[in-house]
Amino acid sequence: MTDDRIPRGFRRVGVSQVREVVGLGLDEFAPGLVIEHRPARTVTETEHVQVLALMGNEAPIHSDAEFCRRTGHERVLVCGMLTLNIVLGMTVRSTSGMTTGNIALDEVRFEKPVHVGDTLRSQSTVLAARRSSSRPDQGIVTCRIEGFNQNDQRVVSCTRTFFVPAAPNTLRDATNY
Repeated sequence: MTDDRIPRGFRRVGVSQVREVVGLGLDEFAPGLVIEHRPARTVTETEHVQVLALMGNEAPIHSDAEFCRRTGHERVLVCGMLTLNIVLGMTVRSTSGMTTGNIALDEVRFEKPVHVGDTLRSQSTVLAARRSSSRPDQGIVTCRIEGFNQNDQRVVSCTRTFFVPAAPNTLRDATNY
């Protein structure tokens, strides 16, 4: 690739070399912009069981199929923290891949049950973006994050606020990103 054509989502780092762009800079966040994150993720039994063990979560709604059946649930429910983690994790590469810190996670709502085998996808809607008054080299971005299952039902939503670089290419050059 010796001409000036650079594939979308990449930047030139050498004569015949490009690097994938991770994260966005402050000027790339326009309020109202909706970002669909891909790929989607199917929740596995392994990650469900591991998260329950790591968290020490012993609630039978997450681990006892008979308890679930007797309380009106056809299957055990995936722990909400795993659902939230998967949905938020999908947003990082494109939105906050170069963040220097999270500021807030607000208005978290678990709206529909999630089960092992469900496939989740995520989208972010930019609510606000501004330069930080205390950190002039950083921007503060607030996004509404929504997670949907394979039936396009919203299963989780929240508002996330985080720092992004005001001059992303300066940070990319300094960090090899």
